[in-house]
Amino acid sequence: MIKNFVLLFTLFALLISSCATAQMGYSTKSKRAIKLYEEGRAAPQKNIDVRTGRPDFEAGIELLQKALKKDENFLEAHQMIGEFYRLSGKNKKAVHHYKKSLEIRPSANLNGQLYLDIGELQMRNSEFKDAIRYFDKILAGDNRNMSNKMLHAAEYLKTSAEFSLEARKNPLSIHPVNVGKGINTKHPEYFPTITVDGKTLLFTREVPNNDGSPRGQEDFFVSRLNKENVWTKSVPMPRHINTPQNEGAPTISADGRTLIFVACADATGRNYGPNREGKGSCDLFVTERIGNEWTLPVNLPGKVNSFTWESQPSLSADGKTLYFIRRVGQQRNQRSDIHVSEKQADGTWGKPKPLPMNINTKRMESSVMIHPDGQTLYFASDGHIGLGGTDIYMSRKDPLGNWGDPVNLGYPINTESNENSLLVGPDGEIAFFASDREGGEGKLDIYYFELPEELRPIKTTYFEGLVYDAITSKPLKGKFELIDLSNGETVIASEADPLTGEFLVALPTQKEYALNVTFPGYTFFSKNFNMKESDEAIQMDVPMIPLTDEQPVLLANVFFDLGKSTLRPTSHVELNKLYNFLTENTEIKIEIGGHTDTRGDDKANQKLSEDRAKAVFDYIVNKGIAQERLTYKGYGEERPINSDEEINEMESVEAKEKAHQENRRTEYRIIK
Repeated sequence: MIKNFVLLFTLFALLISSCATAQMGYSTKSKRAIKLYEEGRAAPQKNIDVRTGRPDFEAGIELLQKALKKDENFLEAHQMIGEFYRLSGKNKKAVHHYKKSLEIRPSANLNGQLYLDIGELQMRNSEFKDAIRYFDKILAGDNRNMSNKMLHAAEYLKTSAEFSLEARKNPLSIHPVNVGKGINTKHPEYFPTITVDGKTLLFTREVPNNDGSPRGQEDFFVSRLNKENVWTKSVPMPRHINTPQNEGAPTISADGRTLIFVACADATGRNYGPNREGKGSCDLFVTERIGNEWTLPVNLPGKVNSFTWESQPSLSADGKTLYFIRRVGQQRNQRSDIHVSEKQADGTWGKPKPLPMNINTKRMESSVMIHPDGQTLYFASDGHIGLGGTDIYMSRKDPLGNWGDPVNLGYPINTESNENSLLVGPDGEIAFFASDREGGEGKLDIYYFELPEELRPIKTTYFEGLVYDAITSKPLKGKFELIDLSNGETVIASEADPLTGEFLVALPTQKEYALNVTFPGYTFFSKNFNMKESDEAIQMDVPMIPLTDEQPVLLANVFFDLGKSTLRPTSHVELNKLYNFLTENTEIKIEIGGHTDTRGDDKANQKLSEDRAKAVFDYIVNKGIAQERLTYKGYGEERPINSDEEINEMESVEAKEKAHQENRRTEYRIIK
């Protein structure tokens, strides 16, 4: 979630505890200064800010300033007030008091920690050259009292400071735009996720808690893009999804019908919300949309959830792969890594594996996002060289399936502050993120900007429509398979909505696909998508022909060499589907029909169509289907889909050629 108050209190408790126990005696002799110091040290925990639930560091700072008026060289007061300023984000004031501590007692920096803290805070202030000087003091000084961890940290931060200087010399040209009042309010909005058509945005909003407690409560809201390209007023998800507990960090499937999200246990460690059971800490839950209704969320089936913390999921467009964040390691050396799980044949999720160490570091990774292209990963990390704090990175998968070394997205996407929660839209051109910058509706708002060309993934578009009975128009739960014709691999397997027949299938561009839609009792539907030639979205309904009907069915992915009857290898995907169809429906017989366009010699066209029909016949028979169940016939140019008169009236050469291409086809029809 966006805030971790438990972590903040833990760090704060450790801070005042270590400062207290480290002192054998105070550096001042003023009893009044010591009394004010001890009151100031404890004040933040005693004065919780009722608006935010955070420790009130200002209360402690006020008392510590009074202590310093009693003794301006009170070392412990300077150190503590510096820490309070750092924790409240007032970095320049923190640096002032850290430096004052060094003036009073140089040995206070014996282990290099003050140099490191000053340098890191100066990075946050964009004072990179000054920061480098302090890191150099650690690296060039007496290393006998420096731990390896300290030296490595100084080297890492120095490299990041040098990287920051260079990045700022070559800033990216981006112009963030607030997504508007339909989504953003006076409350914080963050962790957006979007459907593959780019029309439905789901996000987390922190709303006031009904029990009156100072901390807000996280729920899901959804907004849709209208015809004017404006996001409509967001509405909350149903009450069985939004509960009195926190729900956050959602990921929605490409078709908008599967939602995976995070729910965390309450203070008892057992309550994840009404009707929810968890395995420990924060778990992933899943709900499905059927028609317009969402099912009751359940703990994600399989091996993803554990006794530790799982969060921030990202589901691939094909629905087969889930990326998420898991905490690993012991409490004192805990980190968070990106893990990946594959969906199994039974619908459960397999044992997760961490991504390789060129992605995961010994520090914190978060906010992972797999783009619908399946090849581009975006994530946040404070363990790679960056501009300071948490930066956003991109990695691309190579042809062998290995993730490349991460690339920092650069300035000003990344800054010296913390950046995360980047969402890159399906088209790869627009990216969304959350920011508390000035000019927003209030607190964290969601913004979008045009992503620079070099940081874009492969554009992904979509195919949408309805599956229905061609005779009765009844919606059908058709099964989709999108197959890469270059290798025969099934890229996406999905189903239409069982109540409405609606479907939405992601189509990564730059490839050629065969689409097959099947449903028991119907002939299979076939379509070819050559996304090398077009990257536009496709809207088309899928009428399914009952087995009792004798309408011809197009085999859209059967291809021949020009003017020949030789089947191209890319035809095997479709013909294997036809073979499977005949194997599953043993009672039917079919006729395979070959057709040509009306150009060329009539006799030659007749022979070519018959030879092509026979080539399909031979392939199916050689696969094992009895000859008695098949027949073939060449129709030549007798039955064109588009007549010569219709073609001649077409205005463009492209339209005419497409019409001729539609006439050149292979079909089958049921004859029993």
